[in-house]
Amino acid sequence: MAEIVSIKEQIRFLAQLQVIDGKIHGLRKEKDRAPEEVLKLQKEFEDKKANLKNLEEEDKNLAKRRKEKEIDLGSKEENIKKLNSQLPSLKTNKEYHAMLSEITSFKTDISVLEEDILKIMDEQEAFRGKLTKEKAYLAEEDKKFQGEKKKIDEHVKEIECAISDLTAKHNQITPSIDKRIYAIYERILKGKDGLALVAVKDYSCQGCYIGVTPQVVNEIKMHDKIVTCESCARILYLEEEL
Repeated sequence: MAEIVSIKEQIRFLAQLQVIDGKIHGLRKEKDRAPEEVLKLQKEFEDKKANLKNLEEEDKNLAKRRKEKEIDLGSKEENIKKLNSQLPSLKTNKEYHAMLSEITSFKTDISVLEEDILKIMDEQEAFRGKLTKEKAYLAEEDKKFQGEKKKIDEHVKEIECAISDLTAKHNQITPSIDKRIYAIYERILKGKDGLALVAVKDYSCQGCYIGVTPQVVNEIKMHDKIVTCESCARILYLEEEL
């Protein structure tokens, strides 16, 4: 002979279970958001690092420009030495003055190059100051990032502990619920964002807030079957009936 199940009692157990499962569902969603929060913090930190990369790249460009000008300067100095060494061997005044003019031109170029190199050196010094400040700033930002990440990781562990405790309470209640009724409850719970059992207040389903007919309310009061909302399919109950 089949065991008689008290629907009223079953609803009472489901109501207790729904409170627990609602909390578990909320905690799981909160836990699932944690990786996104870490990624957001990571992206913000990477964006801040972009300025340092730009400064470092500009510093490299300055070093490259300086090197090119120093090579050019060295080449022109060598040309002057070579021309000076050739001056005594020249036979005519015209050749002599032409070479002196060429030497003067190289000296003018050297003067310009030296000026350019000094300007680049000044820029490099200014950039080194910026780089030092930016690196110090990023070091602090990295500490903040690691600190925030640690807080999130610790919070996830707290959530996992809370879920474990609530799951234990869940498991204490489930043996008291009829297997067929529990299966219905679980199916709805998974499909309705963690909310399977809702009250009816003022002839309104508190799950979807669609109106409930007086006939449905009477069916709930009869306690002879599980009654679900015609709109959202959640299990319905009356708080005052428990």
